[in-house]
Amino acid sequence: MKALLFAAGKGTRLKPFTDNHPKALAQVNDIPLLERNINYLKNFGIKDFVINIHHFGSQIVDFLKKNNNFNCNIEISDETNELLETGGGLIFARRFLDHGEDFIIMNADILTSLNINELVKYHKNMNDFATLAVSDRESSRKLLFNKEMVLRGWLNIQTGEQRLAEFNKGFKALAFSGVHCINPTIFNKIKRTGKFSVMEEYLDLMQTEYIHGFLHDSILVDVGRPESVIEAEKYFK
Repeated sequence: MKALLFAAGKGTRLKPFTDNHPKALAQVNDIPLLERNINYLKNFGIKDFVINIHHFGSQIVDFLKKNNNFNCNIEISDETNELLETGGGLIFARRFLDHGEDFIIMNADILTSLNINELVKYHKNMNDFATLAVSDRESSRKLLFNKEMVLRGWLNIQTGEQRLAEFNKGFKALAFSGVHCINPTIFNKIKRTGKFSVMEEYLDLMQTEYIHGFLHDSILVDVGRPESVIEAEKYFK
């Protein structure tokens, strides 16, 4: 399998580090996030990567060269001209990914102990074009699933704003883990172009398509803020 690592974001919540560096090179116990996630995915046999870059992207390229790409095959999806967000970034990287095989997408600033093999197995059993890793944890935004773990909505906990595919029949609210397993048929389903969030596309597609959630109780830290680096250092040595 290939993995697409989203490493292009500006990481504004991680200032002041991101004033001069890409967030993917923020360190947890002296090891950059990008290095941790490449090695994490290698543990599941993944050695082919696509990494998108924008904010201080040349630092990521230099870091990979310095480390001999961690003995992996790494392709760079260069968004230097325009930051395209997750959906636009996925479409921009299509030429690297649209080869018939399922692939993993992962945010570079997520650290987790999620078992990727179990996610992939579940994804293949469901035979969907997208499976989203989710967990029952605190988050300002939640995805809503029915009893069969099919995506039926989205909820902003703070404002109460909702997007529903049908009347809320006691849907389970779960937090997205920033990890998805994708079939390339998604490229024929996405309607948006340019700069957009892939979650917006999922919320449109849930009206007519099955998108399952894979529920896990693994350790997961969104290393998006300086205080979350401290939290991550407790779990990831």
